[in-house]
Amino acid sequence: MKFLQFDNVTFTYPSMSEPLFQGLSAMMPEGVWTGIVGANGCGKTTLLRLAAGELEPTEGAIRSFGTAAYVVQRTDLPPDGWEDFMNDWDELAMGLRDRLGVDDTWIDRWDTLSHGERKRAQIAVALARRPEVLALDEPTNHLDRETRAVLLAALKTFRGAGLVVSHDRELLDELCGQCLFVYPPNAVMRPGGVTEGLKADRDEQSAAQSEHDANAAKARRLRAAAQERREAVEQIAARVNRQKALKLNANDHDGREKRRLAKLTNKNGWGLSQSATLRSRANRLSAGETPVRVEYRTGFSLDGAGVSQRNYVLEMPAGELPLGDGRRLVYPRLELRPDERVALVGANGFGKTTLVRRILEVANVEPERIIYIPQEITEEEGRKLQAEIKRLDDAPLGRIMTLVSRLGSRPARLLASVTPSPGEVRKLLLARGIERGPHLIVLDEPTNHLDLPSIECLESALDEAPCAMLMVSHDDRFLDALGCRRWRLVSVSPEEIHLLPEAPVTRNEV
Repeated sequence: MKFLQFDNVTFTYPSMSEPLFQGLSAMMPEGVWTGIVGANGCGKTTLLRLAAGELEPTEGAIRSFGTAAYVVQRTDLPPDGWEDFMNDWDELAMGLRDRLGVDDTWIDRWDTLSHGERKRAQIAVALARRPEVLALDEPTNHLDRETRAVLLAALKTFRGAGLVVSHDRELLDELCGQCLFVYPPNAVMRPGGVTEGLKADRDEQSAAQSEHDANAAKARRLRAAAQERREAVEQIAARVNRQKALKLNANDHDGREKRRLAKLTNKNGWGLSQSATLRSRANRLSAGETPVRVEYRTGFSLDGAGVSQRNYVLEMPAGELPLGDGRRLVYPRLELRPDERVALVGANGFGKTTLVRRILEVANVEPERIIYIPQEITEEEGRKLQAEIKRLDDAPLGRIMTLVSRLGSRPARLLASVTPSPGEVRKLLLARGIERGPHLIVLDEPTNHLDLPSIECLESALDEAPCAMLMVSHDDRFLDALGCRRWRLVSVSPEEIHLLPEAPVTRNEV
């Protein structure tokens, strides 16, 4: 069997004072998918780029057995070889286009494709290259459930060494034979999918914590005993000194008294030796304690969010929007109350993001009172946002970084990075919006790019928020947890998409 092997790899970005990874050793065998799991900003994408040969380790070596393809997380630009793939009529390329639903008309209209369509195209191009190593960054982002199932079936046919970064637990469980859990600067490989690996991690941390606590308690007892011995020695020494002071008379030749003082002195030396031994044992216990991973506190609230005093935050007359390629989206009159939660749902390419942009243009809310997080944010936009945040005064910067920390990212590492990860950019946008006291929250695919703990934190905070919300998502569990009613997009003909709103509900009915 062939392996992609990380051999004692250390990697440090020039902007960082500490390594992102240190002494990382791992094997990714041919015919097995390896999941890369960890918090936003922990270096998962960097690991993929190292595996694909786009980056070189600072120390150590990476041994590959063939060609590599890397599918980036972002969908801004067409992948390398896009036109060649679309003009390739061999059996593999045609089969991939058919299986992943890549239409022949897409070749000239990348900018009008939905992000879900772009993601399918990216992966099809990568598979067509027949790589021995395939690295995928968040492959199910933007995909509806039906397309996700098609993609999973296609990935299961890959016979090389596969690496996948994803927050999608179902994908990691169904696809992966092992998962690399990243805790900078360390990483641990565990067999099986993410659910099995997370359980093993919890068990290991629980056992480590128990051993740590037991050793710490024993060390405390040893130090207490050492202190007792030392205090006893000090009492004996004080007695000896008092006795010596009373026997200053040179004519005192009481032999029994001299022998008693000598005995006390010997006992004093033995006590000091015992105290030092006990303290040494306590120090050895502390030095050999089982390491316990530091768990940072997470969870936050949208305390500043409020309910608009207007009757509706959205009153939009019936109309239609062009979707390109001769298609159009037809919608009825749309209304959104100040405390209402709505989910915009439908298949990839049905115009959800197009409709969101129109809604934002006509919303009956001051722009500064809207939190809007788009489906995708370019690298340049991410760097610009990071620079804006860095220029803030200490007080607002501190509040934003506290919120980012409570969403599971480390502020120092985020600010030191050259380009924040897509998940970190989303956290920055959310934190900045919270500062302004929102009346309307509009999130386009909010669970994309976020790690699992961050999704749970976001869900909990949104559930408590009183303001209006509009969500675009394929994650039904997330939407149900928030009590969102649906505005559903359906195809009534090849040229026409219709929006069908469900009846409004009150918050008491959710």
